[in-house]
Amino acid sequence: MNRRTFSARLALLAGAALTGSALPGLVRAGARDSALDTDTDPQRLLARLEARDGGRLGVSVLDTGSGWALAHRSDERFPMCSTFKWVAAAAVLARVGRGQDSLDRHIRYGATDLVPYSPVTKPQVAQGMTLGALCEAAVVWSDNTAANLMLSTLGGPPGITAYARSQGDDQTRLDRIEPALNEAQPGDPRDTTTPQAMLRLLRRVLLEGGLEAPQRDQLTAWLRGCRTGYTRLRAGLPADWIVGNKTGAGEHGTNNDVAVIWPPRGAPILVTAYLTNSPASRDAQNALLAETARIVVHAVVQTRLRAG
Repeated sequence: MNRRTFSARLALLAGAALTGSALPGLVRAGARDSALDTDTDPQRLLARLEARDGGRLGVSVLDTGSGWALAHRSDERFPMCSTFKWVAAAAVLARVGRGQDSLDRHIRYGATDLVPYSPVTKPQVAQGMTLGALCEAAVVWSDNTAANLMLSTLGGPPGITAYARSQGDDQTRLDRIEPALNEAQPGDPRDTTTPQAMLRLLRRVLLEGGLEAPQRDQLTAWLRGCRTGYTRLRAGLPADWIVGNKTGAGEHGTNNDVAVIWPPRGAPILVTAYLTNSPASRDAQNALLAETARIVVHAVVQTRLRAG
């Protein structure tokens, strides 16, 4: 695809967003708030999306090619829930890269180790699993027992905090294991991050050499294979945009998704979206995250068009 064809394609996508076909949820919302039909300012759109939901929404976005960024409550703390699992996998892979562990190491566990939502580890309890298979189960399927077993190889939750600090992240902290970390009590700093801190951690680990190439490629493959996020950020992206993401959900109306997005052309886009204290149904929360992605797509496309 040549530059002229690609620019024309971007223009079509931007036009679709402006007319509503790329932002169907916002057009539906326009029945209640007509300004959403015409307002294309991403900052205001996110604020209105949050107000419509009634919860607290935190978003951080970076177009790594242009440097364009978007922030909404990006420095406020939000419960991580299962979004910590990609960080745990990164910490394991860092040890593997240093020769301190092996993805082929077999790990035994028993029925007493099983916790709720363990679709991969529960059927394997008799024979155990390799460390690599546990990482895959945690990132791809969000298996909670797998995540706890990974944590045990890192020295428990403090190992995640220590890994984040080693990557320059002074905000992200993990204090408990599954499922207690999903309690998400308002105001509780335990097991929290900020959208901006998580975005910077994604950038450092996946795009700036935080992992050696083989381990980075493995983590990227697991994130691209995520099976729990089809109705969240992924649902708001064009079909030909590739995404690697990790979802999370917890109590008190908490629903999250963090992603690295690769458009067909151009540099990756990083998006971290955290929602908590939402009174809406889980389906409505998922739809909000999908609309967040649509807002981001439109804004990035417009920015790239202006840049030529």
